[in-house]
Amino acid sequence: MAQSVFKTVIARYKTILENEKEWIEPSFRKPPYDLVWHRDYSLTKDKFSVNTLNGRLKSDYYSEGMKKYFDHDTYKFGTAKLVNKQGKYFVHIPVTYDIPESDLSDICNVVGIDRGINFLVAAYDSNHQSKFVNGKAIKQKRANYSKRRKQLQMRKTPSSRRRLKAMGQRENRWMQDINHQVSKALVENNPKHTLFVLEDLTGVRNATEKVRTKDRYVSVSWSFYDLEQKLIYKAKQNESTLIKVNPAYTSQCCPKCGHTEKSNRNKKTHVFTCQSCGYQSNDDRIGAMNLYRMGINYLADNQVPGTVATE
Repeated sequence: MAQSVFKTVIARYKTILENEKEWIEPSFRKPPYDLVWHRDYSLTKDKFSVNTLNGRLKSDYYSEGMKKYFDHDTYKFGTAKLVNKQGKYFVHIPVTYDIPESDLSDICNVVGIDRGINFLVAAYDSNHQSKFVNGKAIKQKRANYSKRRKQLQMRKTPSSRRRLKAMGQRENRWMQDINHQVSKALVENNPKHTLFVLEDLTGVRNATEKVRTKDRYVSVSWSFYDLEQKLIYKAKQNESTLIKVNPAYTSQCCPKCGHTEKSNRNKKTHVFTCQSCGYQSNDDRIGAMNLYRMGINYLADNQVPGTVATE
C-alpha cells in the first residue's frame, strides 16, 4: 500500500512535467489508492476482494451487468483506483478488450456531422437523410449557469466559492451526459462500417477575435472536443471509422453546384442560398452535406470501391 502511494505521487509529477513543462506542486482532492489486479484486489462473479492494512477484505457487490466481463479471453481487468468521496469508498476498475481495426474497404455508409450551437449536431448520410439535435435548450441552460456563476463570483465569500465549485462540477457532468447520449445515438442509428466525417476544430478556442464579446463564452466553452472524443471511441466499438477534415468554407460552398461565396450564408437567419444555382437549405445542414461529400472524396482518394451512394 505504501509503495502504491509513492508511485501515484511520482506519476502525478511526471504528468505535470509532460503537460505543463514546468514544476507545479500537485494536489489530491480525493486521495486515491492504486489497486493492482490479482495482487491488491480481485473480482469474481459474486465476490470483491481487496488488500487492506488489516488483512484481506472480502465482500459481496452488486453484479448486475458484470457477467460479460468475466470472459477472460476477451476482457482484461487493469489497475483500479480506490477513492473516498463524501464518506463513501468507490472503486474505479478499468476493463480493456481488443476491437478489430475497421477497414476502409468495408465502409458502407458515410455520415457528415456538423457541430454547432443552435443545432448541437446536424448530420447527413448516404441515404440523403438529414438529422438534427436541437441545441436551444442546452444553450439556455448554460446561459442560466453562466448568470448564476457571475452572481456567486460577485459575493466573494467562502460559501459562494464552494457553491461555484459544486456548480461547475454539476454543469460538467450534465454536459458530458449530453455528449454521451448524442454520440451514442449517432453510432447506434448508423450501421457498422460507417465513415463519420467531422470538421477539424483544432484552435477554435483561439478564434475569439471574430466573435462578439458577449457571445465569446458560448462559442469558446462549447464542448465540441468532448463530443468528438466520445464519438471516436464509440465509433471504434461499432467497427466504424472517424476522420477530421479541413473546415474551410463548409458553410459557404453549395453542395449542389460547388459555388463558394460568403454571401451564400445568412448567419442571422441560418439560411443558405446559393447565389449561382439558387439551392436553399439550413446552413448547418449545408455544412453536414459538404462534410459528407468530403468523406466520399476521401474514399475515392484512397481507392475504395464505390459502395456508398453519391447522389
